[in-house]
Amino acid sequence: MREFDGRIAVVTGGGTGMGRELVVKLTTLGCRVATCDVSEENMAETRRLALEAVPDAQVLTVRADVGVEADMEAFRDAVVAGFDTDHINLLLNNAGIGGGGSFVEGDRDQWERTFGVCWYGVYYGCRVFMPLLVASQEGYVVNTSSVNGFWASLGPGIPHTSYSAAKFAVKGFTEALINDLRVNAPHVRCAVVMPGHIGTSIAINSGKILGSVSPLEMSAEEVAEVRNQWVAMGVPVGNETDDQIRRAVHQRQIDFRDNAPTSAAQAADIILDGVKNERWRILVGEDAGVIDEIVCEEPEAAYEPEFLTKVQSRGHFQGVGAGNQPSS
Repeated sequence: MREFDGRIAVVTGGGTGMGRELVVKLTTLGCRVATCDVSEENMAETRRLALEAVPDAQVLTVRADVGVEADMEAFRDAVVAGFDTDHINLLLNNAGIGGGGSFVEGDRDQWERTFGVCWYGVYYGCRVFMPLLVASQEGYVVNTSSVNGFWASLGPGIPHTSYSAAKFAVKGFTEALINDLRVNAPHVRCAVVMPGHIGTSIAINSGKILGSVSPLEMSAEEVAEVRNQWVAMGVPVGNETDDQIRRAVHQRQIDFRDNAPTSAAQAADIILDGVKNERWRILVGEDAGVIDEIVCEEPEAAYEPEFLTKVQSRGHFQGVGAGNQPSS
């Protein structure tokens, strides 16, 4: 797929971050684009930005929860009707949230909700849209995993089980599709995207989707959990007030979005360049490349404290270990 002009693209999680940038970029490249998200307000802003770039573009927005198969089926039906089409050319399963850190001590509903969005969102996306990709003359499915799809950690002392399990599943599933598509639909290709720290609002949006309060509204018990975790990781917050902890957590979410080494717009360019170059494995960000390299060199050491030190010595994931999330 060397050119995007005239193609029909579907992007999940298009309300913010990489999803929004993919929608806008694909619009400027001549695609008709359909996107879904759980936030109609965010999608409206994405559509406004896309039409600002290309006033006569066709941009379809549909509210859908990617973790609910019926929602994804309704999204597909809206694409078929809205674009009067029997096919699509590009499917970018981008939607994701963070959460469900501990399997042992964490909240089961939050764990399963995170897994549902991050894994089943990809699975349902492929299930409902694959026939439309196969019906095209040329198709590409792009599934977003993460560096946590080959390194199931945020650093020592931070459980990260649900998100990591889902992203490993996305990676394995997409790799398995390579031969499946070659045998059964050779005109359709696939790619797995593995971003490092990208400047998105995932840290902010995840709490909203999981029903958590804003960090500024955390209860005394929730603040105590954060304090204990940070102290255990060597962060000097033992004497901080509860309000100082709340503000620190809130600021970390903002810094995660605004101070990332790779912007969402840059990530979108890297992903689409990967598609143009027919790559099936797309690492996004220098940090993703470094982690991939170090994991491959010594996989048995990936979960030892020294691993993160080695990554940080290469200039990446500085500050990880204090509650930051080095994932997209």
